[in-house]
Amino acid sequence: MFKNILITLLVLFSLSLQAFTARAAVILQYHHVSEHTPAITSVTPTQFKEQMQYLADNDFIVTPLSQVVDAIRNQKPIAENTVVITFDDGYKSIAETAHPILKEYGFPYTLFVSIEPIKAKYSEMMSWKELIELSKEGAEIANHSWGHEHLIRKLAGESELHWMSRIETNILKTEAEISHATGQNHKMLAYPYGEYNQALEDMLSRNGFVGLGQQSGAAGAYSSLTALPRFPVAGVYADLASLKVKMHSLNMPVLSITPNDPELKGGNWRPELRVTLDMNDIYPHQMMCFIQGQGAQKPLWLSENEFSIRAEFDVPPGRSRYNCTVPSKTKSGYYWFSQAWVRPKDDGSWRKE
Repeated sequence: MFKNILITLLVLFSLSLQAFTARAAVILQYHHVSEHTPAITSVTPTQFKEQMQYLADNDFIVTPLSQVVDAIRNQKPIAENTVVITFDDGYKSIAETAHPILKEYGFPYTLFVSIEPIKAKYSEMMSWKELIELSKEGAEIANHSWGHEHLIRKLAGESELHWMSRIETNILKTEAEISHATGQNHKMLAYPYGEYNQALEDMLSRNGFVGLGQQSGAAGAYSSLTALPRFPVAGVYADLASLKVKMHSLNMPVLSITPNDPELKGGNWRPELRVTLDMNDIYPHQMMCFIQGQGAQKPLWLSENEFSIRAEFDVPPGRSRYNCTVPSKTKSGYYWFSQAWVRPKDDGSWRKE
């Protein structure tokens, strides 16, 4: 009798664990879909069509971002093979080239837009009229800040308090403008350039927003809602062969990370990252990490479920990442985790872009 009860409990635990770890989606990030824009932020129409065909042929469930956010927030199951399609900036090529392809497949998507370029009527950007038409056809219109600013950068002589007030006003004003124009109010912010820090995350939480970066990985139950990962798709990362692996990636079961602030300060240009994991479905000896610009590095296991990695050389001014992947014991695909970093130059100033 006791043995049967124990077996039942183990089965129930296994099923609950599988349901929990299945709460994940791969969020893809695009900018241009064109042959005439910078390759570093572009996919060609042929590549985009091929990628959408792959999703259709392999039974992926392309889901609106807002639904995935709701599922993560409320701990609801997310179907396996769930993918979300997002575009940053609102370039015309999305309306002219990507939208017809997405409409052909019936795939929903999200556009993150900044207000200033729309008001300035930049020739390569969509107008409000175009955005409203896309929103009527099901596109989600979401927040990318007022002027696509480097949000974490303070103005000369600006205090922490004034910086926070300025950025909070920026985000809320942008959301109000989107709501007024389209009737949509998703409270989803894609950080411009993928740059954020802990103070910015805290501000979003206070205002009921979620935040999306540009660090890679699947988004799910173990993800922070103010630092949801996305896989950038452009340039060398637009090749379908490598993208397939990312489309099948799993949400790394991260229980805690230290430090949790991506903004590096005080000359700490070789940050030590400590990560604690749920190890139920992981082979620790098969984990491999990668320091951007410095190559592969085996993690140092500090205990049965905590590891650390640290750059051998200073990470450069600007943006960089640590990535870690490990195969699942029970499912096809790799668990994937990425920690974003952003640092100023040694004198405290920022690299010009």
